[in-house]
Amino acid sequence: MNTHTSKERTPQMTYHHLTIDELTMIANFRDQGVKAYRATKLLHRSLETVYRVYRFLAAGHTLQEYYQHYRENKAHCGRKAIQLPTDEVTYTKAKVAQGWTPDTIMGGHSAVVCGRFTAFSSGAILICGPCR
Repeated sequence: MNTHTSKERTPQMTYHHLTIDELTMIANFRDQGVKAYRATKLLHRSLETVYRVYRFLAAGHTLQEYYQHYRENKAHCGRKAIQLPTDEVTYTKAKVAQGWTPDTIMGGHSAVVCGRFTAFSSGAILICGPCR
């Protein structure tokens, strides 16, 4: 459920993953005999999302099973990690050891694949920003 006021500005995703609280509420609504269309209005979720949970539970499965499947499928969402070539990792670690900043490293080595480094830890790259 969206708890933000209209004055707050937060980035909006086109798809919001179900939380365990929402799944529990959907299961409780189903157990109480609440129609799916009514649950969708109360939870501000799409009809298909609620019906999917209702159908899964009606087939004799448990909420824990649904959540396990949901988490497995959710792991496939989003951008995949970028693996830099070994020579670029070596170059970057050497420059970080010399005290270079990410923007300086990018300016001095044109062969680096990524457009922006967003996190460094002990000279190792944790996250690489959007590629160009």
